[in-house]
Amino acid sequence: MTEGTAVLLAHHLHELKLGAMLRQYPSLVRQARETGQDYEEFLLTLAETEIRTRSDNRLRRRIRDARFPLLKTFEQYRYESAPEIDKRLIEELKTGRYIEERRNVIFTGKTGTGKTHLAIALGIEACRQGIRSRFVTGSELVNELIESRSERALSRSIQRYAKSGLLIIDELGYVPFSKEGSQLLFQVMADRYERGSMIVTTNLGFADWTQLFGDPTLTAALLDRLTHNAFIVNCNWESYRLQESLKKKKKAAH
Repeated sequence: MTEGTAVLLAHHLHELKLGAMLRQYPSLVRQARETGQDYEEFLLTLAETEIRTRSDNRLRRRIRDARFPLLKTFEQYRYESAPEIDKRLIEELKTGRYIEERRNVIFTGKTGTGKTHLAIALGIEACRQGIRSRFVTGSELVNELIESRSERALSRSIQRYAKSGLLIIDELGYVPFSKEGSQLLFQVMADRYERGSMIVTTNLGFADWTQLFGDPTLTAALLDRLTHNAFIVNCNWESYRLQESLKKKKKAAH
């Protein structure tokens, strides 16, 4: 390839926004010459490189836009510390069919049992499947809605959460809400009923949700929508952090 041809090719690839091809074609040309690839095989390799790079970039954008506090995957999950977990159910949830069916997932149980890890891991699986996801804690969501209401931007905030294929609300139950906060959160969650899936993590049993939302009628209406046809995972095993502390104490004692 002459220098002029190389410059012109680089220009055309840039104009066509084929960035991966532009970066990779010099090394792929050398590889094709060494292996004796024909033109069709070489073109296929170039096209696959562009497609793979764009797919990877889209995944990174989806994960970034989801705003996960940490990247927690199922590969990192310690199943040995959660002996009672239903692995078959987890495998089913990983397929993402619950999102297609607009069903919710609720992780309930004690603090430190890995509920947030499971929620994030499912969120990352959803991103891998091309599903737009959003992670937010219950208190963050309520604060944002209240601030939006005071700025007359509430409808835009609610619509933003409505657009997510999967909405993850973490740590619901740690901080009780004001009457206004409860009503706004109810609006977001009720609007997604049978329209879009949610994952909720909570340290409260459903019987105690009234102390979180205040209004028994509103709480009953919310639970009715949230739990209808939902997957409920009770995380009743010992806290990971407690297990780690006990292990360290045993080591120190020896």
